[in-house]
Amino acid sequence: MSDTPYRLIQDGPIARLTLTRPSKRNALNAAYWRDLPGCISDLSAAGKTRVLILDAQGPHFCAGIDLGMFADMSGSTDEAETREAFTYILQRMQSGFDALEAARFPVIAAIQGCCIGAGVDMTSACDIRIATQDAYFRIEEINVGMMADVGTLQRLPKVLPLGVVRELAFTGATLDAKRAFALGFVNALGDDHGAVLALADEMATQIAAKPPIAIAASKDCINHARDHGVAESMRYMRAVQAGVFKPTDILSAVTARAEGKQADFADLINTNKSS
Repeated sequence: MSDTPYRLIQDGPIARLTLTRPSKRNALNAAYWRDLPGCISDLSAAGKTRVLILDAQGPHFCAGIDLGMFADMSGSTDEAETREAFTYILQRMQSGFDALEAARFPVIAAIQGCCIGAGVDMTSACDIRIATQDAYFRIEEINVGMMADVGTLQRLPKVLPLGVVRELAFTGATLDAKRAFALGFVNALGDDHGAVLALADEMATQIAAKPPIAIAASKDCINHARDHGVAESMRYMRAVQAGVFKPTDILSAVTARAEGKQADFADLINTNKSS
């Protein structure tokens, strides 16, 4: 829709979703929450995308939720019906970041400047995070009188030490990019925004050259292993591998490497097509 605060561009197997509200530090407004779940789900179902880069215009990646969304929320949970509606709205907001995590392709976040509040929720749902040296993260919700509720408290403990998550969630302190990199939350650092975008493009190109079915299955199994024990995850992996093991892709990859060429792999099936 015309008021959607992001731009989606498809360049072959690489998609790029760019936040386009730099004057608002890319704060996430109602249109973002409305459109993101369907956008990511449709992109995933189409099967053409092998990797998604999530970036933003301007000096800051994301200042969190647009505070204008709180303007009409005074007394919004006074009645049982409004509390039920609040729960439904919150679930719908969560579903956008759930879609990033559930997508059939990896998602790379290219982060510059501030990434606070809902920006942390969003990037914690991504697979890979690349940031500028001066980027910073903050669980801003606690600083404005509430707890984080769109995924940060559920996903950060999987990628950061629990004590660090508690520190950030309880104090609202800033996590700078260098510490985030040292702790493993950020995969790589770039000197500036351009360098971060270049690193994201390079990694996306590498991922896009791999067999999509193996990439999708790897992401699925990694996510499952994060939330389950080793034995259960091994059982799950066996079932997944039995379904996606593709000898022709293995032969293509081995032959192409021997010949110094790029292997050609089929896209995933478009599940949006009617049967």
